[in-house]
Amino acid sequence: MDRRKFFKSAGFSLAGGSLLLNSCAPAEVMDSGISYSHLDEILSRPVLKKELFTDPVIIEQVSLLRYGGSILCRVVSSDGAEGISVSNDLYMTSLYPIFVQRVQPHFTGKDAVQLEEIMKDVYLYNYKLQGLALWLPLATAEMAVLDMLGKIAGKSMGELIGDIHHTSIPLYLANDNRGRSAEESLARIRENIGDWPFKALKFKVAGRMHSEEHPPGRSEKLIPLVRETFGNEMTLYTDANGGYSVKEAIKTGKLMEEYNYGYFEEPVPFDWYEGTKQVADALDMPLAGGEQEPSLFNFRWMIKNNALQVVQPDQFYFGGMIRSVQVARMADAAGIQCTPHMSGRGLGYLYMMHFVSVLPNAASFHEFKGFSQRFEMECPTSSLTIDEEGEIKVPTGPGLGVIIDPDFIEKHQIVKA
Repeated sequence: MDRRKFFKSAGFSLAGGSLLLNSCAPAEVMDSGISYSHLDEILSRPVLKKELFTDPVIIEQVSLLRYGGSILCRVVSSDGAEGISVSNDLYMTSLYPIFVQRVQPHFTGKDAVQLEEIMKDVYLYNYKLQGLALWLPLATAEMAVLDMLGKIAGKSMGELIGDIHHTSIPLYLANDNRGRSAEESLARIRENIGDWPFKALKFKVAGRMHSEEHPPGRSEKLIPLVRETFGNEMTLYTDANGGYSVKEAIKTGKLMEEYNYGYFEEPVPFDWYEGTKQVADALDMPLAGGEQEPSLFNFRWMIKNNALQVVQPDQFYFGGMIRSVQVARMADAAGIQCTPHMSGRGLGYLYMMHFVSVLPNAASFHEFKGFSQRFEMECPTSSLTIDEEGEIKVPTGPGLGVIIDPDFIEKHQIVKA
């Protein structure tokens, strides 16, 4: 995907310019062609479809539940309706006091139909905690409320927050670890792919957050090696996890362009916005990012200034489905694609699917890290298996669309701070 061709086809003009950086002369400096006032108007629009509800839905109880490595949130309305979310236990095992003390109390006694207003109140009370420490607990509560509201309205989670554009999600396999030679990494990638019918994959390059790559020179060997192994029919992405300086990122990006890669994810540290923009201006290939981003305003800046051509909000790390939809809407208005970063724990792939289902600007493939075997559940509307096209059908049942075994839920104990 050549991003200059993409923007021209979308009707955007590209402003010429130059910027010197570390003796690298970037290509055209580009703006997305959309105004901040337009983006602000988009952010002012409601996301949750309140019109689906004629009466208030009073939240009577909010509980965080734990059983071994499983952490759930359960919300119950005054009329007995129930919603369940499966949290990202990797981080919630540390963040549960924030949920119990600083998030949960703001939901109890409130009208769930006013979910967006509740979330604003939680933010105002906790804004100094902004980041994963706040957004993951808030997302956990939000998703349980959406599950409950979906069951009340008879709508899927996607139908509560947008119009359905995709009933099946094409996947890419995210795999491989750092710390291996290019040859060892390739062998691991091939092993992970196995017989899966994926048409796209993503692997790691560089060292994490500008740490030293090990072994040295691994990425520059691996990039051509993966292309030569899987051929031109496979869509390839790389993820640097902020591993490069601007100069190094441009050099690696040029190599990826030579081998026709799809996009380059987080080439420099995620919070180095100026550096991200400089890399974007120097390359023809799209940059992807946003997995770690905590701020709507920072996404707004990156979209306006075309620092990213693929935005990747994580539904847990960024505070839930509603905030993620706001990012996707801004990106869509600017002709920028969206694919979520998928939290790999629990049922993250299900939340990813519902989010992608409502994206008119969805990217070609979306992240998959495997199915969780931990949860005893059934899904009446989808087999939750990957078909021969490398796609998975989105559940159409109410809420999250799955029925978690009540006996499994009852094994969990209420978490107290």
